[in-house]
Amino acid sequence: MMNITLRLALLATAVVAGASLTACNKQDQQSVGQKVDASIADIKSATQEIRAEASTAATDAKVAGAKAAEAVAASAKDLAITAKVNAALAADSSLKATSIDVDTKDGRVSMRGTAPDAAARDRAKALANAIDGVVTVDNQLVVGKKS
Repeated sequence: MMNITLRLALLATAVVAGASLTACNKQDQQSVGQKVDASIADIKSATQEIRAEASTAATDAKVAGAKAAEAVAASAKDLAITAKVNAALAADSSLKATSIDVDTKDGRVSMRGTAPDAAARDRAKALANAIDGVVTVDNQLVVGKKS
């Protein structure tokens, strides 16, 4: 995508060049005053186009900035959820020594790893579900010894 300043400068240059060529081609038919008036009209038209493009570029930048801010906020929420789930698992006496990988995307928690028994596996899911912001829990913990 071309820099907006460069695009605006090229557009202004093209308008001035076009106005000059138009004035040269109509030398015999127009007075100096008419040529100046025609050039001013061309410049006004180019200025309006430049303003419209600048406005569109500003709107596009604002929308892109808002989307980026939303993505950063969502990512921060997911990181906080993951940290809270990990802390809850580490605080549980039967789960703290296990190897559980916790990932969060859009509030959806995925847990992979091992649990010492079925009750601990179920408790891990309950602990994750209790965390504020968790939408669902995909409990892929396997019951068994840690490898």
